Amino acid sequence: MPDASHECLLSLGSNIEPRRHITMATTILEAECRVLAAATVIETTPVGYQAQPNFLNGALLLYTSLDYRAFRRYLKDIEARLGRRRGPIKSGPRTIDLDIVLWDRRLVDSVAWQQDYVREPALEALERAGITLAPPALASCARQDGDTAK
Repeated sequence: MPDASHECLLSLGSNIEPRRHITMATTILEAECRVLAAATVIETTPVGYQAQPNFLNGALLLYTSLDYRAFRRYLKDIEARLGRRRGPIKSGPRTIDLDIVLWDRRLVDSVAWQQDYVREPALEALERAGITLAPPALASCARQDGDTAK
């Protein structure tokens, strides 16, 4: 990995025009970052708030030259560009949700990692890139600068 780059495993999810929004987010990230691997997009049922359409979820492994906080802001900007509006229901419908799962091969959010819709695509993206992480790397949750992935 080049010194100026950070490796990031990103979770993508959508349930409002999900194919369109996941494709658009992936296209933006491919144009603006160096994408190493992508997981197959899977359909999942909602977690939490149930009165909404199913989600499509995937994962991308990529390199970015941005630091952690700047990359999080960048992801929120992509979400806004794709029409993401945060409503009163935290687990409600969304055009796109982009969350950092691993940062420089360290788990960022252990709660999200427990969810099959995050873990399964993430492991597939890592496998496609030829990366195997030891269980201890995935068992602990390394927070970045006291921040969470959400």
